[in-house]
Amino acid sequence: MIGSGELIVILCVILVLFGGKKLPEFARNLGRGIREFKKACNGIDEEPEQIASSDEKKEIILSKSSKEDELP
Repeated sequence: MIGSGELIVILCVILVLFGGKKLPEFARNLGRGIREFKKACNGIDEEPEQIASSDEKKEIILSKSSKEDELP
């Protein structure tokens, strides 16, 4: 885990590298990147559920159509 002293050193290095004017833009872009990463991770978690539900729908439709074919 990162301690408070190490975090201060990292923030100082970032401030020196990017400067005070570009720091807000850097923070915004970092926030956007983290947000997109979280959305992508959530999409991966939800994908199997969507596939399963679509497979269940296909089975229901196929079973209904086969029952209709059996009727006289």
